[in-house]
Amino acid sequence: MSTIVTNSRRAVQDHFEPEAMLDPQEQRRLRGHLDQIDYAAFAANREIIGKTLGATSIAKFERLAVCAAHARAEWVGAALGATEHTHTPSDAEVTRLAALRLAYDELAEAYEAMRRMVERGYLSFSANK
Repeated sequence: MSTIVTNSRRAVQDHFEPEAMLDPQEQRRLRGHLDQIDYAAFAANREIIGKTLGATSIAKFERLAVCAAHARAEWVGAALGATEHTHTPSDAEVTRLAALRLAYDELAEAYEAMRRMVERGYLSFSANK
């Protein structure tokens, strides 16, 4: 399995690519081992994430989404404020922008991570608030 990092997102390529030198029987045996490994990771994620986070709901997703939206708006608003003048933003303004962007990025990543946890079956989801 390989991981490619693009911008702030990770793309995981998780498909089996058999070695050209392996005979079909060896390929099937290797695929079986890889399935066992994948299941072990699934079971560990489901157990640990379930114990740590419990069940999730639309209300939790809404809270994360609203918080991320506020962080994004504050970040962009600060950028607009820093560019109202014709000068280059100060070091302090740039530092503040970086902190605001980091806050937004972290909240957006947490939202996406929680969504993937539901999608993969690591986290149970209730449509009720």
